[in-house]
Amino acid sequence: MILDTNALSAVADDEPGAVRLFSQAPSIELPVIVLGEYRFGIAHSRRRNQYESWLERLIAATRILAVDNQTSIHYAHIRAELKKTGHPIPSNDLWIAALARQHRTPLMSHDKHFEAVQHLMRMEW
Repeated sequence: MILDTNALSAVADDEPGAVRLFSQAPSIELPVIVLGEYRFGIAHSRRRNQYESWLERLIAATRILAVDNQTSIHYAHIRAELKKTGHPIPSNDLWIAALARQHRTPLMSHDKHFEAVQHLMRMEW
């Protein structure tokens, strides 16, 4: 399962539904985009050191998904599909969706706009 930033935050904050879904996943994958968003989000947190330490342990146990040439192909297709249907989504979420489609992996997210992306399974807690 690929984690969106809100899913990563929910797991870090021990939200029961998110933790349950997270713990049932056969594998966890983190898009590099999510890591950047999460690190930006915790940069000024009073719990920054705790979150950074937790994140480093998680990174050691997961696979980081980088953007590559194949991702760019999926990105372009998704963006064109969404433009045609009039359902744009934020740019970073386009990249996250492209990685989820490229790797054929469900995406854990609260963001309902991912439902507009064809051939993407969104998991919500």
